[in-house]
Amino acid sequence: MLKVVGVRFKTAGKIYYFSPGSLDLAAEDFVIVETVRGVEMGQIAFGVREICEQRIAAFQPLKEIKRKASAADHEHQQILRQKEREAYLVCLEKIKQHDLGMKLLDAEYTFDAAKLIFQFTAEGRIDFRELVRDLASVFRTRIELRQVGVRDEAKLIGGIGGCGRELCCCSFLGDFHPVSIKMARDQNLSLNPTKISGVCGRLLCCLNYELEDYNSANQTVGIEMGSIVDCDAGRGKVIYLNNRRNIARVKNLASGEIVEFPLNELLLVAEEDPDLVSAPEESSTGETPFVSEP
Repeated sequence: MLKVVGVRFKTAGKIYYFSPGSLDLAAEDFVIVETVRGVEMGQIAFGVREICEQRIAAFQPLKEIKRKASAADHEHQQILRQKEREAYLVCLEKIKQHDLGMKLLDAEYTFDAAKLIFQFTAEGRIDFRELVRDLASVFRTRIELRQVGVRDEAKLIGGIGGCGRELCCCSFLGDFHPVSIKMARDQNLSLNPTKISGVCGRLLCCLNYELEDYNSANQTVGIEMGSIVDCDAGRGKVIYLNNRRNIARVKNLASGEIVEFPLNELLLVAEEDPDLVSAPEESSTGETPFVSEP
């Protein structure tokens, strides 16, 4: 077991593991650490914990936290924030001069000011070598331009979702998880792209949140979308299912009538039921006609 602390460098950012060393650290303390980007100031997301080595094998060897952040460190960070705003405006001007098809999102200094990182979006590949040379001559430091996707753009800029709340990705969601249209279908949501897409234009991250509950409920009941069931209205096909309200809409196979029933009034028909398989018709000669395989 190893003692670790979790450090986050941005609001709703990803949490990274570090060794606390001999420091007495608690959640929300600010610390100075060495990262692959350089020296950074982060905030403790969770205090000292013991975690088995297998779970953090990808992060080993763990880097040790240098020290707690002092008042001078916070003041230095504020100075860097002001420089970043100035660097952002300079970079915007340089992009216009070089007529590059890129949208600048953010400018960020590492804590030791050894590197200045610009993040942008673009529809394709951008040749920004001349831009980098111009920026390096202005700021006299190492320049890094990083192209990000539309989800990262929404996370950086922020906004309000269709639910009326701040976007999940910039308020608490530390990492993006795969989302598919099947998740919306399994939850009986409208497949209208405008209703299941976020401000980034991709599928809503929140499609993940209740999926496990829906899957669990479907397994418990045994009835799914498209299931063939028997009910008071006869045999039909489930065209709408809501496990939370305990209802289903059934379309009668014979009449086409749609009726809503409680789930406990439906009887699932097994797939091997002979009534579900139409028998081939006999010919006038009494022989079974040949039916070609699909």
